[in-house]
Amino acid sequence: MRKLNCQEQQELLAWARKVLAAYLSTGKIPQENPRRKIFRQKAGVFVTLTRDGQLRGCIGEFAAKEDLWVTVAKMAIEAAAGDPRFSPLTQDELPKIKIEISLLSPLRKISSWRKIALGKDGVLIEKGGRRGTFLPQVATETGWDLETFLSVLCSQKCGLPPLAYQDPKSKIFTYEAQVFGEENREI
Repeated sequence: MRKLNCQEQQELLAWARKVLAAYLSTGKIPQENPRRKIFRQKAGVFVTLTRDGQLRGCIGEFAAKEDLWVTVAKMAIEAAAGDPRFSPLTQDELPKIKIEISLLSPLRKISSWRKIALGKDGVLIEKGGRRGTFLPQVATETGWDLETFLSVLCSQKCGLPPLAYQDPKSKIFTYEAQVFGEENREI
């Protein structure tokens, strides 16, 4: 899938906000077909919600089975109502929420954690039935070095020991993301 241009990004962000507004007021997802063909393609997506610069919800999927338009709607609702780290978003909070969308490239298995390009690559680690990910922008936003990034991913997102990324039994995947949000910031 090609990268979205500015107009397409704004349209997808507006769609995510419309979905959240409808869901929070009626409990339903608006049924609307996309005008652009690119929104009918399949792609992995994460939707991140922030309030006053703090994370308020983030949910996504790597292998979308539905059109981008539908996947963004579902992930927006999941980020608002299904992220177990937060209470469900309320209608009163919505005006204070900023939406960010990350369109993902396919996962690539790598042979060594040293091949990760910090700030460019998102990382997914799997071991023993546990898995977790950090989007590429996490490294930029936190300022962590690679070892800290991976240790925190293992311990806080995967529930694994901090050095599990060095275990040969761990599977490490990378991916890239086109990231855009309502604050007109693209990474």
